[in-house]
Amino acid sequence: TSPRPGPAPAHEAQANGLTASSGRGRLVNDAPMRMFHWLFALSFVGAYLSADSEHWRLVHVVLGYTVAGLLAFRVVYGLVGPRPYRLSTMGRKVSGAWAWLQTVRAAWTPGGAQPTVAWRQAPVFLMAVSLVALLAVVLPLTLTGYGTFHEWGGDWGGEVFESLHEFFGNTALSLVGVHLALLAGQSFWRQKNLALPMLTGRLEGRGPDLIAHNRVWLAVLLLLCVLAYLGWELVIAWR
Repeated sequence: TSPRPGPAPAHEAQANGLTASSGRGRLVNDAPMRMFHWLFALSFVGAYLSADSEHWRLVHVVLGYTVAGLLAFRVVYGLVGPRPYRLSTMGRKVSGAWAWLQTVRAAWTPGGAQPTVAWRQAPVFLMAVSLVALLAVVLPLTLTGYGTFHEWGGDWGGEVFESLHEFFGNTALSLVGVHLALLAGQSFWRQKNLALPMLTGRLEGRGPDLIAHNRVWLAVLLLLCVLAYLGWELVIAWR
């Protein structure tokens, strides 16, 4: 039998626009994506917890606007950012999930070709679908929240928007739960802490970095933009 191929040599990784990993592990998440992830998570959790309190209504609205702004950043980064974060890459993973489901269906169909199902790909596809669905639901979530706050359509319209806003909020929370469950399951299965790269940016193991540049400056800029917006809202509230 032939030996299993090892990690790509440093010169091959550089030829593909990547860099060889250091002893600290492979760089798989850059600083802007990690900053977006945590700002998005904190804003969503804060908005959800303050949703039912009239006293914290302004906080809920401001955090909702923050989530919408972060979504805009993610869309732009998905168009011009590194390849692993491209919207086209996410689209290919979702389409791959559909193709995988077709092989599962064929395998369970009596008298069919009985193809071999790659069960190990299931968590990867489910993770991609859950992330795309979560990002997709943020837009109607923020729009219905805006309509509720500004009382579009009078009393009747306000009730409709409020009901839709609550529905999309609960849907988003359910998708977050699915995302965390998949992350925990994959970490247990692979015996690696797959949540750690969203803190350090690096994953244990040898091989080329998936991200060529960390772009700390962009992460700092994103944080400053969010803080500037929150400060501006705070100044307006004090007036």
